Amino acid sequence: MAVSVKVWDLPTRLFHWSLVVLLGLSWWSGEEGGLAFDTHTFSGAAVLTLVLFRVVWGFIGGEYARFASFVRGPGRVWRSLRDLLSPAPQPEAGHNPLGGWMILALLVSLAVQVLTGLCANDDIMNEGPWAARVGDDWSDTLSAIHEANFAVLLALVALHVLAVIYHRVRKGERLARAMVTGYKTLPAAPPRLREAPIGLALLLLAACAGIVTLLINP
Repeated sequence: MAVSVKVWDLPTRLFHWSLVVLLGLSWWSGEEGGLAFDTHTFSGAAVLTLVLFRVVWGFIGGEYARFASFVRGPGRVWRSLRDLLSPAPQPEAGHNPLGGWMILALLVSLAVQVLTGLCANDDIMNEGPWAARVGDDWSDTLSAIHEANFAVLLALVALHVLAVIYHRVRKGERLARAMVTGYKTLPAAPPRLREAPIGLALLLLAACAGIVTLLINP
């Protein structure tokens, strides 16, 4: 008998949806340019704060938020890919092995995007807080990487969204709803979710925000 089980803790869910909003804001402000550059800087700093938070939370957070629960070797990833082609659902309490590597790829691409943005310039009037320190040549190079990596990031986001849609249509798994409510429908209840304290998440977020504030005000 299927049961509804809480798998996603509140900090993980807030991270996910906050990142969605900030990426949209970063995209808009980057395209708008000009006076929107301050907004672009703010959204980039907020994204970097969230990325730092998620990396650390991947070691100390709730059970299914931890990297150890979803980062798997090639054998498990291959079996996950094979199972993906079957219409039968193969529900995982947390991320499946393919999804786990997608999370890592997104975090790496996000980190590249915001770190290069610190050193980037738009060849007109705006530049990142580290642009003058790295010099014009490096700033131009990192600006090119910043632009190219954004295409990679968009491709990863699109693939992620398509995977969620595929699981809903092909396998009947409501992954997006689970990231809203925290609950998944599973064939049987896994061991009780070990959640990290909310206070710990707040302290970690404050520490990450402090680090990023120092980074963007060299």
